[in-house]
Amino acid sequence: MKKGAVVAAGAVAAGTFGGGLINRGFNIAEALSSRSVVGEGSITKGDAAILRFLAAAEILESDLWLQYAELGGVQDSELPGLTGGNPAYTNALLPLDMDMPQYIHDNTEDEFSHMKFINSYLASKGAEPVDLEEFRTLPGSTATGSSGKKRLTNLMELTVDTSWWTRYRSRTENPDLDPNFQFAQAVPSLSQGKFPAIPRSNSDLSPTNHLQAIANTAGFHFAFIEQGGSSLYPSLAQRVTGAEVLRILLSIGPTETSHFQTWHDKAGNAPAISDPTTSNPTLSFPNLNSPPFGGEDFQTNLIMPEPCPFLSRKFPVCSIIRPTETIGAAMGAVKALTADGLFIGQSNDFFEVVSELAKEADAATRGGS
Repeated sequence: MKKGAVVAAGAVAAGTFGGGLINRGFNIAEALSSRSVVGEGSITKGDAAILRFLAAAEILESDLWLQYAELGGVQDSELPGLTGGNPAYTNALLPLDMDMPQYIHDNTEDEFSHMKFINSYLASKGAEPVDLEEFRTLPGSTATGSSGKKRLTNLMELTVDTSWWTRYRSRTENPDLDPNFQFAQAVPSLSQGKFPAIPRSNSDLSPTNHLQAIANTAGFHFAFIEQGGSSLYPSLAQRVTGAEVLRILLSIGPTETSHFQTWHDKAGNAPAISDPTTSNPTLSFPNLNSPPFGGEDFQTNLIMPEPCPFLSRKFPVCSIIRPTETIGAAMGAVKALTADGLFIGQSNDFFEVVSELAKEADAATRGGS
């Protein structure tokens, strides 16, 4: 993985993450020159940069999904390191859907396949694949079922943005056309504190409503993660030059959308409860079908995107993936995942490397650098 950067990249990272990039001797201008190609000329530097960022995103997704699968997924030989699961956590997931363990398992397997494919494709074209193993330093859950391995992501201090719920239901607003519009949160308290989505230890297995709140948090976090992928692939596809690379993005992207709609449906079944162990704020999951919620913005069986303004308000409304604005899409994804709390405890070097990968992807242009 390329680890160099110019001063300008460092300035952006400093504004975003509170620390500048380390100069690792890599000339980003050379890497993104409009005529330069990778290996024997099979893909452009820009296409390689987009694929490298997506590989990094899939590595991070694989890491977080494996933590969910270890504790709450079907336990079989198709995923690495499973030790039998956590029956109490698995049972707390079942009110969202009786098939939750299978869905968690399959979502995890999908992310591993994306990660392995993209890295393998990069290597086949003479481009450098992505390796984040040096950053696998975070402690994970110690609850029964956890493999105990070090992690890249932190699922135990999440601040989950649940505005995706109303963003996909609004008939009048589109984040691409209205970037400053504040979409309502489905679970306001989830966006105001830091909460676990997996049991941190066996002590989190009781009381009952505490464990149910952890499972509910996971349900809304599943959809948060996958709606990001739903937007990221079409956003970056607009910058791809090669037809084969475009085919990769257009083929993987819809699987992320399939995941998102599944989790959107399941989140709506989260029991309306409060976590008695929390305060300032108290984590509460509302009945989304009753006042002050309810209506089309919150009704739990409306899981398909409502038509909204697209490209311009002069056109009729259209049901779409949203957002798909391509400018700054990769860095926007990094910022959203950081705000989610996924990287609490990670090193400055981690943020520098991920920021650099995002900047390179955002700098790519169709038919050019």
